[in-house]
Amino acid sequence: MLGLIKEEPRAIREAKEEARQEEGQTLVLRLLNRKLGKISDVLLSQIQALSLEQIEALAEALLDFSAIADLETWLNSQV
Repeated sequence: MLGLIKEEPRAIREAKEEARQEEGQTLVLRLLNRKLGKISDVLLSQIQALSLEQIEALAEALLDFSAIADLETWLNSQV
């Protein structure tokens, strides 16, 4: 049957989204550590609780950060 596209099962879609989120978190944390130094466990927990969309926004925002305080301010604005 040509032209029919089979939709991915929900579990596969969710697994892919979770993998993207984990990869995004890993990359953002590496960039933050390089730019700002070691990230505290408290901030690390807050970052790990972010949604995929928030991780993507943080990836863009961190380009403007110059201190840990900038990250803290950004995270507080996400609540």
